[in-house]
Order: sequence, then C-alpha cells, then structure tokens
Amino acid sequence: MEIVHKPVLLNECLEYLSPVGESYENNALMIDSTLGEGGHTYNFLSKYKNLKVIGLDADSVIQARAKERLAEFGDRMHFYNGWFSDFYANYPEEYEKPDLILFDLGISVFHYEKSERGFSFRYDEKLDMRLNPLTEKSAADLVNELKEEELADLIYLYGEEKLSRRIARAIVEARKGSPIESSKALADIIYECVPGDYRHGPIHPATRTFQALRIAVNGELKRLPLSLFNAFNDLKVGGKMGVITFHSLEDRIVKNFFRNLGKQCVCPPQVAQCRCGGSACAEIITRKPVGPTAEEIADNSPSRSAKLRVVRKIKDATEFHLDGVIGY
Repeated sequence: MEIVHKPVLLNECLEYLSPVGESYENNALMIDSTLGEGGHTYNFLSKYKNLKVIGLDADSVIQARAKERLAEFGDRMHFYNGWFSDFYANYPEEYEKPDLILFDLGISVFHYEKSERGFSFRYDEKLDMRLNPLTEKSAADLVNELKEEELADLIYLYGEEKLSRRIARAIVEARKGSPIESSKALADIIYECVPGDYRHGPIHPATRTFQALRIAVNGELKRLPLSLFNAFNDLKVGGKMGVITFHSLEDRIVKNFFRNLGKQCVCPPQVAQCRCGGSACAEIITRKPVGPTAEEIADNSPSRSAKLRVVRKIKDATEFHLDGVIGY
C-alpha cells in the first residue's frame, strides 16, 4: 500500500509525548485522536514496545488504510470510527482512561491527493469535502445555497480571506447559470474574479476559500473547544496531551485553553469567591509552540505552518477553563 501522508513534527511528538520515565511507562495507553493513515501511531508503536493505541477517525476510507498499515501490531492497536468530539464526550466504558493523547488537526495529504472529494483546487473532482459521508451538508451545498452575505462571512471567518465579498459575489453570480458542482469550477470562478496581482501571489487565490469551506463543512472549529476540554478530563492525572495546529484560528483555541489550564484561577473578576479550584489544572510543557526544523520543511512542505503544544494533567478542568476559548 502506498503511504501518501508524512506525519508532521514526528520526532517532536515522540519526544514530548514519550512514556519513558513516566509512572505508566510499562503499560501506557495513547489515543491518536486524528489517526489518518496512521503515521504518528506507527512510529509510536514501533518505538515504545509497551504502548497501546486507540486510533480515532471520522473517515472510514482512510481508517481502512490505517488498519492495513497497523495490522502488524495486533491487539496493541484498537480503532474507533467517528468524530473525536463524540468519542471524548462519551468515553467508551470498555477502555481504560488514556495516559497520552495526540491531536493532529491538519487534513491528511491523502484527502487532497487521493480521496476524490474536492479538497484540492488542483483537481477536477466533485465538490464534497466531507470527512464523514453522514455529514449533512457538502461544500457544494454551501456554495450553491448560502446567501451572498452568509457566504462572504464564512470565507472571511474561516479562511481569513480579505477578498471574501468579491469572491462570494462572483460565486453567487456564477451559480445563476448552473450549480457549481466541481472543485475546478469553483477554483476557476475565484481565479477569474480576483485582481491580477492576487492571482500570482505566494498561494493560489482559491486556497483560503477552500480552507473555509472545509472547516465549515466538517465543523472543525465548532467542535474543537469542547473536544479539548473533554479529552483533557478523560486523560489520567500525570498524563500528557499534545495538539498540532496549522492555522491561527485553531491555534488560538488551543493556546487559550492551555493557558487557562495553567492558571491558578480563571474565575471572572466579579465572582466573590473562587469556584474553579484555585490551582492550576496542568503543567505547560511547551511554553512556546514547537515548530518544524528547516530540514523537515524542506522534506515535507505541509509541515511549515505546524505548531505543537503539550500539557501535563494535574487535575480535571472546570467549565470556567473554557472562558475565552471560542469555537467558531
């Protein structure tokens, strides 16, 4: 089987989430919240022989690839098909609580190159972008059904696209003739509507719009804050949780949540008596986010924007630790 995706910040994850020297070293359980093709998990299982892993993924197609790749590890590997938000909100009774948790919030290269669901503007594919086929709305549904103002707001909020209004206007005008059903059709509309200098910038002019649609379709930012909260509370005391982000919107959520976990008190100023416990819930292991080396960027360009943040659990978080942690 051809492996398409290279795991980012692999050495850093193996170091910061290592079970070696921990109380759980000889019987550690790790949850890979975003299994993909199993790149991180394969290396963790290969390096740490006493480790077991539960791999989560909403996409059954890519999970089937992971199952084939990870078959050699036998009963050290378990799989869950579904959103990580559902898993952590209703942690299965048959599993022990984890010692290690990893989130890699990037989309696998497999989805761009092999899924044929319109994630990439480089191919002429059905405009879908759903990681899970049970998701109600596809990217085509949003592009063809949203009002112009709603579409512009979506592209601006999730894509941080400064030309969102121009792009939304062009999309609405184009769909009057016929529905926009392919990734190439959408990319061409965007390319034609932006100024000449924007067409030849450092990234393709459709990049941010495609990002925005993917995030919206899969509810990536909406589900993230509560997922982090539930995952942290499912983690054993002394366990470590690491999160890899790729753009400022999701990194802001992770940074703010981890910062709250490290505070002595997160109660609002108007609260007369502390209600959050009055002590830190976590030790912040990475005071600054860990990024890729120059060598990794040269070898694996998608890693260039990756950031890894890691905390160690001291005690459960409270609802107050979500204050200021906004899901979009």
